[in-house]
Amino acid sequence: MLLGCIGDDFTGSSDLANTLAKGGMRVTQYSGVPNGPAPQDVQAGVVALKSRSIPASDAIAKSLEALDWLLAQGCTQIFFKYCSTFDSTAGGNIGPVADALADALDAHSVIVCPAFPGTGRSVYQGHLFVKDVLLNESGMQNHPLTPMTDADLRRWLAHQTPNGVGHVATQDVFMGAVAISKALEAETRKGKRHIVVDAIRDEDLFEIGKAAKDLPLVTGGSGVALGLPANFGCTVAPVPWTLQNGPAAVLSGSCSIATRNQVAHHIAHNPGREIIAEDVIDGTLTAQDLADWMLSQKGVPIAYSSADPDVVRAVQDTFGAQRASSAIEAFMADVAGRLTAGGVTRLITAGGETSGAVVEGLDLHTLEIGPEIDPGAPALRASPNLVVALKSGNFGAVDFFEKAAQQLGQP
Repeated sequence: MLLGCIGDDFTGSSDLANTLAKGGMRVTQYSGVPNGPAPQDVQAGVVALKSRSIPASDAIAKSLEALDWLLAQGCTQIFFKYCSTFDSTAGGNIGPVADALADALDAHSVIVCPAFPGTGRSVYQGHLFVKDVLLNESGMQNHPLTPMTDADLRRWLAHQTPNGVGHVATQDVFMGAVAISKALEAETRKGKRHIVVDAIRDEDLFEIGKAAKDLPLVTGGSGVALGLPANFGCTVAPVPWTLQNGPAAVLSGSCSIATRNQVAHHIAHNPGREIIAEDVIDGTLTAQDLADWMLSQKGVPIAYSSADPDVVRAVQDTFGAQRASSAIEAFMADVAGRLTAGGVTRLITAGGETSGAVVEGLDLHTLEIGPEIDPGAPALRASPNLVVALKSGNFGAVDFFEKAAQQLGQP
């Protein structure tokens, strides 16, 4: 294994694995830290963790466990993957985990770059944009677990780490890899450990990748990984895939604007049922009830708890944010298990926390990376009889669910 990757959620990890596979690397995604060694033909291993919204100390412990395993496989570079919307609170977990990894690797110059132009995320003058608006005006300020209220990555990261936060500006990035390397070195000499690097085009990400060739640790969204496979002698190649026939179903727990639009589009053409948090918590709706309903439907049925911010806040005020989110995640995992037991072979999930809960609930250990459905969301094979798509809340076109079902296979 050459490149070792640690993802703080399952959708982001599949996004990263997709990017590396398209770049020609032989990639395997692992759900949690494996118990044994990786096969010899794996060039990039992606360890997917559910560590984005847990206490920082737990996230650090999980990430260091993943690091130890990856280093034992022979990895010469580590990539810490987080969301392209930098999902975190002022207390972490991005900064604390990055610090722990940097300490373990003795890394003094760490790239910070969540840019992903293919999905509208760009970093300019140290600020993160979602298309043409600042991050804190994009809807991410309403995220139920990690509300992003400041688009200045330098300022936000400074809340999370005692180490200096630097910046490589667009004008240096436009000059290419050599200029980027010199700018990184200059910031490191100033005592800046975590260095936010601007990027507004894919070309920028490729140059950043070249500049990162000899760095022990790189952090960012999957976009900055575009330039990494070439550093290991890999070239772009088609990603093989075998279609999976059988029933399909969608479970959506994301409350992002993008996912709510996707849900509205999907239920205009397919059966849909909303999951009311109160009904789950008081037992009015059981996982078996919902699974039975979905298994009896035609088309691609969807069950969703994707509510607008006011509804989410009301539920959190009543039950508490952690209790409400945990109840929905456990419920989704239970439903997923009953769907697959009932014959569903194509399963699509939306939302990082929901996807992580489903993957853990189904006890899926390794995922084979397939072709891209939409930027950041690949098809994945979980077993000989089950394929999945794990979509980050903010990703995908409005018809993503129908498109994913078709990419995964046929009824």
